[in-house]
Amino acid sequence: MANAAEHSGANGHAGVIGGSGRLGAARLLLWALAGALAVRQAAVVLSVPPGQWLSGFHLPGSLPGSLYDAGQFTGTPFAGLVLKPLVGLAAPSLEVAWISLTLLFVAAIGLVAARGLPDPVPRRTALLAAPVLTALMMVSLPVREASSPGQTAVLPVLLVLLAVFRVPGGRQAGFLIGLAAALQPALLLFVPLLWLTGRRPTAGAAAASFAGATALSWAAMPRDSWTYWIHHLAGTGLGGAPDSLANQSVHGALLRLGLTGPVEILLYLALAAGIAFIGLRRAVRYARDGQLLLAVAITGCVAVAVSPTGWRHQLLWVLLAVAGKVGRRAADRPVWPVAVVLAMTLPSAVLLPNLAALAPVRDNVLLLAALAAACAVPFLPRSSPYWREPVPTAYGEPAAARWQRVPLLPFWRRVLSRPNLLLELLLIRVGYSLYSHIRAAAPTSRDLAEGNGNQILGIERALGIDIEHAVNHAVVNTPWLEAFFNFYYTSFHFVVPLTILAVLYWRRPGDYRWARASLGLATVLALIGFWLYPLAPPRLMPGLGYIDTVHGPQDLANPSYGAMTAISNQYAAMPSLHFGWSLWCGIVIVVLAPKGWQKLLGALHPLITVCAIVATANHWVLDAVGGAVVVSAGFGLVYVLSGPRRLRAHLPAQRTTNGEEQEQEQGQEQGQEQELRTPAGARTS
Repeated sequence: MANAAEHSGANGHAGVIGGSGRLGAARLLLWALAGALAVRQAAVVLSVPPGQWLSGFHLPGSLPGSLYDAGQFTGTPFAGLVLKPLVGLAAPSLEVAWISLTLLFVAAIGLVAARGLPDPVPRRTALLAAPVLTALMMVSLPVREASSPGQTAVLPVLLVLLAVFRVPGGRQAGFLIGLAAALQPALLLFVPLLWLTGRRPTAGAAAASFAGATALSWAAMPRDSWTYWIHHLAGTGLGGAPDSLANQSVHGALLRLGLTGPVEILLYLALAAGIAFIGLRRAVRYARDGQLLLAVAITGCVAVAVSPTGWRHQLLWVLLAVAGKVGRRAADRPVWPVAVVLAMTLPSAVLLPNLAALAPVRDNVLLLAALAAACAVPFLPRSSPYWREPVPTAYGEPAAARWQRVPLLPFWRRVLSRPNLLLELLLIRVGYSLYSHIRAAAPTSRDLAEGNGNQILGIERALGIDIEHAVNHAVVNTPWLEAFFNFYYTSFHFVVPLTILAVLYWRRPGDYRWARASLGLATVLALIGFWLYPLAPPRLMPGLGYIDTVHGPQDLANPSYGAMTAISNQYAAMPSLHFGWSLWCGIVIVVLAPKGWQKLLGALHPLITVCAIVATANHWVLDAVGGAVVVSAGFGLVYVLSGPRRLRAHLPAQRTTNGEEQEQEQGQEQGQEQELRTPAGARTS
């Protein structure tokens, strides 16, 4: 382990740090971004009144007072011994000093961790790793919670990283790890890691430092030490109920599942022992392989998972686990980092829908990420032939532009291979969740929305297309037609686009990327419309006599309009994505379907949808026009940024390893399915 530290430590990247040119400019921009995020986090903390902020320490105002009388302080007695004198300082200056030190510690973690990446490190990674990791940590849930008073979770991470990568000599490093364990006892798991990797003097020094710090706190505060170590079993139950969502440990997860008593305790002990065994075994293997940062991250994840109380602000170790490489294909490499970043920065409600069946997963997202890093994710060893050279991604070369006057600006290269399914599902779920949140947060001024509704109605009357009232009442007077349009409106909005994407993903990967990109851009443009032009649909326009056939009668005197307002923004109507998405479906089917009857069904879908949105009084005719505009703009942007849909086949030479031919993921099949042409003068990305 010592050799690994020297190999991947400070001297490993001396020749690549300090680049110039575009990488240097990108590095400066990323550090500026990290600084801006740090200022934002500091502003959030400093916005709390000093007196209210100081009470967040949950410490008594005088030294003789008990730490745990209120039951809210979660730190060890040693942490209380260190923090207690700070309560007597002036609140404003302590607030500023606390948040400044916390953010400086985060930046230091980013710097040390980046210098601990295993060699060989590409120049771009060596230059950008520190600012990227620091920026990610600044927006992560652990750092946002660790900025609260009394939370010392960032400091133990820094102490361990300094001990492993920066401090020469075994005993000094062991002293730092012992202090980290005195602040967070589960970090004693680093002692067996050190022992098993040959750093036995460091392991002994760490154990002795922890014992000394704990003995000091016992001598200074015997009552508090008894309360923490004996009465509360290493802090279990302090700071809140152990089954609360804040406790992201195996013990907390079992309690949330309804297990209690001796059965839960025995199961917890068995699971904790198994996790510790598997995790430490993996950590030792990766440490001996020269991936010391990954070994440290795995051990930290194990420590939080098996601790009786593993708080969210202690899970910064999971973010460090992005140092591991996963996947043989280059296209699969982003899956693990993206999944970790999403889990560590977004609320679990954004990652998973609010379904009862998914509650056990949604409530334990951070714990599951830690367990995955510790026990499950198959990180590549450095001896793997894919460590430095993963199977390359096959790209298609754009064909010549159909319209010579349209300047193409190839912004991204079109990939021929099928994208990683897990990554696609994550991005689709997060994208739709963000879309829903942004749509719900769009302006909802009733006066403005109704004024815009009158404006739309006036334009339609001037154009002679104000057919909504006549169509709505005609459908209401025809029960079977009303039932049909209600069913069509509520049933096909999501089913048809998702079905098309699924079929394209499986059968035509290249066209899947083209279709997905156009749909995503159209949806983003629609969000801009929702913000700039809140519009009341016909069913919410008072005094005009429209009948809401889908949701039933609405009390227009009530601004909330019943339960529907809680589900979505009722004034996000221009443009109509009900029609826009159906038009996208129709275009994709007409362009790609091989048979005439399939093209006919595709063309009928947007036609029936526009009838449904008008007949049910959910949209104006001009809303459908707006939907058509954003969908056309989405396809147009994809054309300009990535070239025409049809591509020239461009397959890199396949390489073999151990006599086994590596797949090129549907490249030739893609060429056959799309009948790729090679026109003269075709441009390459």
